[in-house]
Amino acid sequence: METRLLEYFVTVAEEQSVTAAAHRLFAAQSTVSAGLKSLERDLGIRLFERSTTAVALTPAGEDLLPRARALVDDVAELRHAAGTAHAGLRGRIRIGTFPGLRVVDLPGILGAFRRAHPLVDVRLSASPTGSSGLFDDLERDRLDLALTALPPLAGLRGWELGAYPFVALVPPSHPLASRSPHAGVRLAELADEEWVDVLPGYGNRVQVDAELARHGIARRVSAEVGELPAVPACVAAGLGVAVVPDIVDTGGCAVLALRDDLPPWRVSLTATARALRRPHVRALADAVLATR
Repeated sequence: METRLLEYFVTVAEEQSVTAAAHRLFAAQSTVSAGLKSLERDLGIRLFERSTTAVALTPAGEDLLPRARALVDDVAELRHAAGTAHAGLRGRIRIGTFPGLRVVDLPGILGAFRRAHPLVDVRLSASPTGSSGLFDDLERDRLDLALTALPPLAGLRGWELGAYPFVALVPPSHPLASRSPHAGVRLAELADEEWVDVLPGYGNRVQVDAELARHGIARRVSAEVGELPAVPACVAAGLGVAVVPDIVDTGGCAVLALRDDLPPWRVSLTATARALRRPHVRALADAVLATR
């Protein structure tokens, strides 16, 4: 069995399109199609259900994809170790993040990386369910790297990029707004308020929810927004109070120290051990970590 055919299989599965996969592989579409048919004959199973617009993995294809991807990674690692990667790194990297925050200069890092490694295709995406969704995408091999804000799950590797304390935000007209910022506020003092927060699944909300539960506080969330930087504007407009990491622009809000012992919000670069075996993924991880 040719490794090239396994690479066709993995790439088509990721792109869900023979045309897009052929473009990424710098191969003719007819060559990729013929290679898939040859692999299916060799294995004696159908790997894809084909339509005029897309392809989808069959159950058998779903079962074989992780093993095929591992074999392709093994070959890439072998070639890299043998020094045959003289033409430069190549491959695809899928990196996930949460929108609106700049813990590191990710656009700048990705731009420099692309210029240094033009044969690496870098795809950046965000998860609508925050760190929880990013962890799921990593475990299902839909992402290679991700910026996450929850402790890494078992089987994932994480490197901390930054840690930020939580602060409380109240509208400027709120009775607590006249309190000295250093005097701070306790969560119990906000228990009866309406709250503004990000969507469930985001790391900062998971942390705050856990701390409120520990104190026996059931809050009312009156406004949910899709990204953390949007929270202060809602608080400033009087929609509620909030507890957020001290990394966002809090203009228009009264900011108070949080007197409860809430651990800081920690942002990490996270990856699976499997993804880090791919030389191009490891190279991008090293580029991000070099900026710490």
